[in-house]
Amino acid sequence: NQLLLLLGLGTPGRLLSPPTLPRRCPLLCICTADLLSCTQQDLHQVPTPLPATATSLDLSHNALVQLPSRWLAALPRLQALRLSHNQLADLAPQAFHNASHLRHLDLSSNALRAVRQHYFTTLLSLEELLLYNNGIVQVDEYAFIRLRSLQKVYLSWNNLAQFPFSSMQGLSHPNLTTLDLSTNNLSSIPLEEVAALPVYVRNGLYLHNNPVRCDCSLYQLFKQWQQRRLRSVQEFLEEHTCTASDGMARSSVRFLKYSKMFENCSSTQEAPGAPEVHISALIGEMLLMSCNASAHDPSASYMWISPRNEPLLHPGNGNRTLEVYHNGSLKITAARPWHSGIYLCMAIGKHHQLNKVHEVNVTVHYPRLDGESFNTGLTTLLGCVVSLVLVLMYLYLTPCRCLWCRRKAPAPSTPHECSAQSSILSTTPPA
Repeated sequence: NQLLLLLGLGTPGRLLSPPTLPRRCPLLCICTADLLSCTQQDLHQVPTPLPATATSLDLSHNALVQLPSRWLAALPRLQALRLSHNQLADLAPQAFHNASHLRHLDLSSNALRAVRQHYFTTLLSLEELLLYNNGIVQVDEYAFIRLRSLQKVYLSWNNLAQFPFSSMQGLSHPNLTTLDLSTNNLSSIPLEEVAALPVYVRNGLYLHNNPVRCDCSLYQLFKQWQQRRLRSVQEFLEEHTCTASDGMARSSVRFLKYSKMFENCSSTQEAPGAPEVHISALIGEMLLMSCNASAHDPSASYMWISPRNEPLLHPGNGNRTLEVYHNGSLKITAARPWHSGIYLCMAIGKHHQLNKVHEVNVTVHYPRLDGESFNTGLTTLLGCVVSLVLVLMYLYLTPCRCLWCRRKAPAPSTPHECSAQSSILSTTPPA
């Protein structure tokens, strides 16, 4: 201020306040280096301004009823968006535009009634999508068609009566490991469509707590999943129920735990889907598997999915331990224990349309030793018999138990004087 007075730019007796900086964090929000939290503030609209450095935005537990179009253009680095526990009933066509880096989206516990085709078309990097507890009754067939990076979708606790399983077949979602459709209103399941899903999708397909009708095809499918130890069945064994009706009363049956009513199903119907091929190989052996998934299309290309969810195209993986030929065959050059598991082959037509899926279950084991004459059970039994005989010999064949042995035993000799003297000096008493 003194400098300004000397220059004639100030007023005597009045101090100048420092210039106000533009606010980069919205009111009622907390901003850190790259996190923005506006939770539980009873917000009815998206706050502004939004800092461009934020990679995570939390707007949960508010009263938002709509999202503006292109509002995420101010957040070019955003990777996680949490919008749970609001009042969103619909999403604008451009609600998630300019969010190409978004990986986690939480829309759970809102008022959505459907999942439209235009909702998530621009979220090409999305990996986790949470839509549970919304009251959703419909999912569009093309709602997830462009989300090739999608790994986990949670649609439980809704009112879905059907789901487009065919949109999840083939190579449409190569990274999908969790599809949660539990606790909905599915009264029937299209078993052929479900059985045609890739094994990595079925492993994380949760269908428990739905009012599906009891029948043999349903039982056979889930029983096969249980025998193959698929995660979706193993983790919720008791929650897999079906609805049985005797004309008047309806009851819920835990058909995987109490399967007595399905004892005759094995002789009447088989599990839907193509039968699984089993192949065994020894350590170090070469293994060649054919892909019987072609629909007589000479222009078809082939892809294998390894037990580790590794996609295999011609000519094979990087170190050439797995080779893929033009006719679709897969070659394991030298079998190892980690090569065991289910291999999935898919034939793809020239229009990128899936023709058929073929599964092969490979088991790699160690060879038996040459000249092995006894199995483990017989060897154990023989060892027990030998041990018993040795114990009996020790108990009943102890030396000098008879009288003639004692009569022939020599009388103890009188200890010499030197022995007595030595015994005095020794701590051990004389015998």
